[in-house]
Amino acid sequence: MAARKRGASKQPQAESHPKSTEFVAAAASSTSTYLPPQITSAKTSKILLFSLILIIPYFYLIFYHYTIDTELKKSILINASLSFAGFILTLIMIPVASRYVLRRNMFGYDINKKGTPQGLIKVPESLGIVVGIVFLVVAILFQYFNFTSDSNWLVEYNAALASVCFMILLGFVDDVLDIPWRVKLLLPSIAALPLLMAYAGHTTIMIPKPLVEYVGTEILDLGWIYKLYMGLLAVFCTNSINIHAGINGLEVGQTVVIAFAILVHNIMQIGVSSNHETKQAHAFSIYLVQPLFATSLALLSYNWYDTITFVSLILVTCIICNPSYIRYPSSVFVGDTYTYFAGMTMAVVGILGHYSETLLIFFLPQIINFLLSLPQLAGIIPCPRHRLPRFDPQTGLLTGTNDGTLVNVSLRIFGRRSEKSLCILLLVLQALGCCLCFFLRWILTGWYK
Repeated sequence: MAARKRGASKQPQAESHPKSTEFVAAAASSTSTYLPPQITSAKTSKILLFSLILIIPYFYLIFYHYTIDTELKKSILINASLSFAGFILTLIMIPVASRYVLRRNMFGYDINKKGTPQGLIKVPESLGIVVGIVFLVVAILFQYFNFTSDSNWLVEYNAALASVCFMILLGFVDDVLDIPWRVKLLLPSIAALPLLMAYAGHTTIMIPKPLVEYVGTEILDLGWIYKLYMGLLAVFCTNSINIHAGINGLEVGQTVVIAFAILVHNIMQIGVSSNHETKQAHAFSIYLVQPLFATSLALLSYNWYDTITFVSLILVTCIICNPSYIRYPSSVFVGDTYTYFAGMTMAVVGILGHYSETLLIFFLPQIINFLLSLPQLAGIIPCPRHRLPRFDPQTGLLTGTNDGTLVNVSLRIFGRRSEKSLCILLLVLQALGCCLCFFLRWILTGWYK
């Protein structure tokens, strides 16, 4: 869910109530004039510097810290090169696509700029479609360099791409048709069908060592229950990213953080494993997550284009301080197309890479947000259409409401904040959740499994 409402084909009057999906309109007085869209150019140099901060330790693990097969390194590098090309292509295509969606009146007004000039600017919507298409092109082209026609992984690789493609289509349909949220819960189940039907891997799980004496076996075959679990994981990952949103940069930012954690986890598992099948499973995950990471960074440069400030503020931990009024208007909105696409991609790699438990811990903030949201989603507590914080145009700060979301709870705990500072805080929490996962894997290795 994002903080905007779809604009009407004509300029809305103050008393009108345009239809809403994932967008929230900026309210304006009857004399207000809505401003034309302003597609700010991406800060390419800053986003590249931010990328280097993450990529340098990643490649250090690949080339120095672990001993990895030369052929596997070559495949990872080819995939990384194609991903970089996808990054550049995404940067180029987003402004082009923005003009097309504006022609079709697919734009929104930012609620978190309500009462300010930025709140009157038309912001192009559903630009996640660009990221999804570029991702598919990169992933399909990579097959030429890595997979042979008799490869055991080729069927599952294409099934994964089919599921992602299906989810992109359904996400874009949702952006255009405004599908009710109860129906949205079913969309990932439909999109996961190609993967579930083509899945030929094991359906067994390892029983934690402390529980072996009670279960009576170290390996338990779940059969069709395992495939049901796969489908439910896909539903959770896609919808959890979609509902943990509402401020500029949060949807893409959390994806970038989780994707980087997944890449590091895969390299670590390849480096310490002696099993060829395990190495291939984690390499398979890398081949899909690197394009996701690269294209998402390009989108982040438009959805929150002062990205390098994010790194600087984290390094000095200034999120603890009382934030000043800092505006960072988004140039584009990602829409449900992106959140569904990102969630399905990460669900797919977790399933086929056989590390769904680790993936769920990476999604710890999303799990907390879901648990906080459950009373409202279940109808126990009244649930408004948009569960967003209140914006004060005089100070530029957001105030948490009583709605059960991690965004509002964070504001209630840490106090009023600017939108930018709040997004940084939430992304730091996301990063800490990923670090907790690595710490748990380290201390439980050899005892838990």
